[in-house]
Formats: sequence, C-alpha cells, structure tokens
Amino acid sequence: MSVNDARTHHRQGKVSWSSAATATLHCLTGCAIGEVLGMVIGTAAGLPNAATVILSVALAFLFGYGLTMRSVLKAGLWLGTALRVALAADTVSIVVMEIVDNAVILAIPGAMDAGLTTLLFWGTLGFALAVAFVVTTPVNKWMIGRGRGHAVVHAYHR
Repeated sequence: MSVNDARTHHRQGKVSWSSAATATLHCLTGCAIGEVLGMVIGTAAGLPNAATVILSVALAFLFGYGLTMRSVLKAGLWLGTALRVALAADTVSIVVMEIVDNAVILAIPGAMDAGLTTLLFWGTLGFALAVAFVVTTPVNKWMIGRGRGHAVVHAYHR
C-alpha cells in the first residue's frame, strides 16, 4: 500500500477516537522520552531555562521521529523514504505536543527551577505531558481523517 493509498483509505472511513488516541500515544512516547531526557539533562547541568526547553524540544523531535523511522525501516523502507514518512506522520503532532507541553511547564511557577528530586519537577512534567496528550488527540483525529499525519504510517504497519 502506498502513502497515497493509505491517505485515500483513511479519507473514506471515519476515524475513531481510539485510533486517534493510539496515534497520539505513539507520538507521546517519543516526545516524552526526549522531553524528560532534555529536562533532566538541562536541570542536572544547571542550564538556563531557555536552553533546557530547546534541548527538550530537540530531543522530543529526535525520539519522536526515531520511533516512527524504526517501525517503517523494519517494514523494509529505505532510510530516505523512512525519514519522509516520519516527517509527514509526526511533525504536526510533535509540534502541537511540544507547544502545549512546554507552555504548561513554563506556566507553573517554579517548575523550571525545581530540582530533580522534587515532586514539583516530576509532577509538572507528568501533568504537562498529560495535557499535551489531551490537546493533541483531536488534532491527530482530524489529520488521520484527512489521510494525513499518522495515516501515512498505516501503509507500512505489519
């Protein structure tokens, strides 16, 4: 099945909230790995808040795209094609998730300055990721219903 076939297939059918949540959970997994790693590294290294956020966002994209590429490479795609599929599948979802996630973290007083051993640090991070999941799920539902976003990966699922 080609990317265009996958898009056509999803346009013809109604997308369930379950499918959208599954796609968002996949995105959240990569984003959370990168986000948490970036926040931990930035906080432990005493980086300024802006540098910590930039590091977290960069790692969220790296791990988000990496997880998608891993699955489509496993399906036999070439590296260049796998990268294009990952970019098409995850970019909007990761962007929305990272904007929401980091906005929540920045909005909670003291969260960026809390140490790694505090409930404020870990609680804020968990809360921010949960809010990002809730906000991003309808975005993914809308995109999948139009043959975009995670719909392009479905052509390569086994």
